[in-house]
Amino acid sequence: MKKILVTGSSGFIGSALTIELIKRGDFVVGIDNHNQFYDATLKEDRLKRYSDNKKFKIYITDIKNTSEIDNIFRENKIEIVVNLAAQAGVEYSTEKPFEYIDSNIIGFMNILECCKNYNVEHLVYASSSSVYGLNSDIPYSELHTTDHPVSLYAATKKCNELLAHYYSHMYNLPCTGLRFFTVYGPWDRPDMALQKFTKKILNEETIQLYNFGKHVRDFTYIDDLIEGILKVIDAPPCNSSTWDKKNPKLSSSSAPWEIYNIGSNRPIELETYVNLLEKELGKQAKKELMPMKPYDMEITSSDNSKIKNNLGILPKTKVEVGVKKFVKWYLNYYK
Repeated sequence: MKKILVTGSSGFIGSALTIELIKRGDFVVGIDNHNQFYDATLKEDRLKRYSDNKKFKIYITDIKNTSEIDNIFRENKIEIVVNLAAQAGVEYSTEKPFEYIDSNIIGFMNILECCKNYNVEHLVYASSSSVYGLNSDIPYSELHTTDHPVSLYAATKKCNELLAHYYSHMYNLPCTGLRFFTVYGPWDRPDMALQKFTKKILNEETIQLYNFGKHVRDFTYIDDLIEGILKVIDAPPCNSSTWDKKNPKLSSSSAPWEIYNIGSNRPIELETYVNLLEKELGKQAKKELMPMKPYDMEITSSDNSKIKNNLGILPKTKVEVGVKKFVKWYLNYYK
């Protein structure tokens, strides 16, 4: 049994991970600020599924609160950290940029400092496929450049990766960053496409499809993602980077630091995604085709070869199955 800190533990991914960690016998210390980015009722309902479990302890606070986060580490003797707390949303980052700096950079710095000061065994943290930005090589590999983000959200996630490398190199802190590719499934956020589209289709409202519905996304089902995170937690990087064993020139870092893509490797057009949703709901969507926004990426596609070769992780849920499971949950939860 390990004592694992999960930040963002009432969130979509954090709550799903917390449940699986408790099931396998770990003790989870959760942190979540229950902010008003979306209706906090959903976070509270996620939390109710495990809040009374003896292997779980929750702190309602924000990771940018330095003294509170330090107290949590000191009081709980944390062994492993999974940092999922962040201000999410690509579009929202154009409206409230300082909220992203506060949470995604200052908050992440607090986590790094505490991991260093309290000798944490392994820090696993959420990055994003958004870091690939203007990269045009498909599918995206961890070897590709991530120097040209098109959203502030992506820029903060790239900053997380750089900060983690510094702490890994300087203080020998094992760090693994995970680039998530469009995670979806039951209990997801209301601002995400699947919930927004479902609500509007049921209410016979018009849904807007940007890039005229031709956006391509690598949709990753929540259960596959959680299976991957669990394996990553148990496999901290050693002091020899595994960037590319076939090319030593790309393996010069001696820090215990790693980056992995986690995606389905089955990218589909957004319009196809909506068609699957229409089929499960038994209703046609009213669609408005819109031009592409400047902070959007035209395509995301994950090269999973690295995480498959190193850890044996290969997401398996087909999007048809994932959408069906989501719709069943949505109709039950929202009555």
